[in-house]
Amino acid sequence: MFELINTLIALALFAIAVLLGKAGFEYFISLPVGYLFATAIPSFAKLVRRLHDTNHRGWWVLISAVPFVGPIILLFFTVKEGDPGENRFGPDPKALPLVAATPTMGYLAPRLS
Repeated sequence: MFELINTLIALALFAIAVLLGKAGFEYFISLPVGYLFATAIPSFAKLVRRLHDTNHRGWWVLISAVPFVGPIILLFFTVKEGDPGENRFGPDPKALPLVAATPTMGYLAPRLS
């Protein structure tokens, strides 16, 4: 979901920059470029987390630097179903919790006893 919203915002900013650039405001091209720089670290973290879900190390991101084949391999790793159960990077994020979470609102939380 993050990647979808991120892409839609970047496309909207790019369209605005192109329209304003044609109107004589060329410096608005920094809008999408600035947004892409601002979201680079969260996007990288999301990709590493997804690789961990499939039981691969985060260093596999570097395979995208290999021309032609690298991005295809990385795409395969990201669309692959995650490992069921716990792997070396932690529990399965899709697994249902064994105990329902209790609200923690401090002294305002109702007593559950």
